[in-house]
Amino acid sequence: MSLGSIFQRVATSLIVVVGTLILTTAAHPQAVRIELHPLQTVTLTGEQFLTGAKDGKPSLISGELRIPRPGTDRLPAVVLVHGSGGVGASVDRWARELNGIGVSAFILDAFTGRGIVNTATDQSQLNSLAMMVDAYRALELLAKHPRIDPARIGVMGFSKGGVTALYASMKRFQRMHGPAGVEFAAYMPFYAPCATKYIDDEDVSDKPIRLFHGIADDWVPIEPCRQYVERLRRAGKNVQLAEYPDAHHAFDAHTLKAPLRFPQAQTGRRCSLEERAAGQIFNRQTGQPFTLDDPCVERGATIVYNSQAHTESITAVKAFLASTFKLSP
Repeated sequence: MSLGSIFQRVATSLIVVVGTLILTTAAHPQAVRIELHPLQTVTLTGEQFLTGAKDGKPSLISGELRIPRPGTDRLPAVVLVHGSGGVGASVDRWARELNGIGVSAFILDAFTGRGIVNTATDQSQLNSLAMMVDAYRALELLAKHPRIDPARIGVMGFSKGGVTALYASMKRFQRMHGPAGVEFAAYMPFYAPCATKYIDDEDVSDKPIRLFHGIADDWVPIEPCRQYVERLRRAGKNVQLAEYPDAHHAFDAHTLKAPLRFPQAQTGRRCSLEERAAGQIFNRQTGQPFTLDDPCVERGATIVYNSQAHTESITAVKAFLASTFKLSP
């Protein structure tokens, strides 16, 4: 039996798993209810995504919904989209922080159902744009959930998942791949790659976009995000970029005790890309079609935990959501 078949059987039998985890701590509240949901999605190439194709490979993935309090009232929620390492301790920590302010957290796992463990050294396993389809399917699911307010669902993504959290705001992508009648109410990309200029990428949602990035990031440099944010501001969009001095990639990886070097990590830190007709991505410097074999793609990057940046970003996210979702004190 294939991995996909096994996963499908398991996921189908776990459509809803209820936990009664009432225990809490002041620092890291626990959910009072946990549900595991299978998500039927498709796996697209970058070109398929950009041209609006719907005939990608059918894929069954999953997500974990953590609801912070009992009752029947509808709560806000945030879809958490992991990075190249998959779901880890930092995503769990963010889910707990969200639960602590009364926001449900939906932890999306885009890898396990596809048989992927880690894409850091081989990003060809799953195009970053393809994860946006997964997030849109999560939005569609949550919008129909009896405990979730469909008008207060945000998306938060990290690195590879930050692509989703940033560009899911594009109206073009929403029309091609998003669910009808509902959109994310807030966009929160963390250390997201901003080096590709997409067609119509200034035509984004009027909902607020908040980027969080370390100035010392050597995996995904901050400068392209500064440039993109400035373009969006000139277009009159509600966007802000929080910059953290001396903060590297994954500055919220709180379990790290020392800097962690990835000598084989793929990085496009020297790449400047743009989309042209028919969903083709080109290297803006060479004028040639871009692939992961492009000379601008290098190896080697570092992640370092930065407690100050982490603490400040938690405070900023909570304040942003309190205002955006109109949370009660």
